[in-house]
Amino acid sequence: MIVDDRGYKLLSDVSDAEKPEPSSALPEARAAPGRPRREQVVESLRNAIMSGVYAPGQRLVEATLSQELGTSRGPVREALRELEHEGLVASVPYRGAVVLGVSDEEVQEVLIPIRLTLERFTFSRALPLLTDDDFAELGKQVWLMDEAARNEDLLKNVEADLRFHEIVIARSGNTHTAQVWRSIWPRIRGYFLRYGLKRDLRTMADEHRELLAALQTRDQKVVLALLEQHIDVPVPGSDGDGVRRGRPAASGRKKAVPKLGEAVG
Repeated sequence: MIVDDRGYKLLSDVSDAEKPEPSSALPEARAAPGRPRREQVVESLRNAIMSGVYAPGQRLVEATLSQELGTSRGPVREALRELEHEGLVASVPYRGAVVLGVSDEEVQEVLIPIRLTLERFTFSRALPLLTDDDFAELGKQVWLMDEAARNEDLLKNVEADLRFHEIVIARSGNTHTAQVWRSIWPRIRGYFLRYGLKRDLRTMADEHRELLAALQTRDQKVVLALLEQHIDVPVPGSDGDGVRRGRPAASGRKKAVPKLGEAVG
């Protein structure tokens, strides 16, 4: 097993995980008018990771990927940096980029408890400070989630979800909690993306609409009760089907790689 400098478990079987996928694993990143090549490569690799073509711990070799995608190594390198920022890839010294898994244990024992502690505190602090402009911005994020649901766009849904919570955390005025939030949000984002493929995006938007309505009451008990229900969810497969209102488990079957620009879902 290899652990990176942030303590994330990356590989359980080094010899198998080091082997790259066959050259047919990814479609060529064909040029699309008006779209930078880097964006096309990011989309193709993100879809492959989210759909299970590349498993946690799988090495992503620049030279192999550039050949498979029909592009130079520059856009691949930039894409891998973007995916690292998104929490889907980690850069390991002397090994390069590997697909970064988010384990059920990490979600239950680390991410959820940290989120609950941070957001209970910051939402309570922010309640009397939220302005009409803040509520308008929160409403915008709910609208963006509605639009993402209509278009079956998980990525945009997740971005609006995280932005919704970030707005309230920032309004609390506590810089230390904001720093902690920024340090864990790539892990949360990676988990949402990986296990959100079968989640009803409309339900996710509705949940944030309810949370916004609760915030507008400025009633701390109402807000915290709904917030805890929103965050404290069982991970997929942790208890029976593991789903109460969280992200569903990913299928064990390896899916075909989505074509460039094709919606994942």
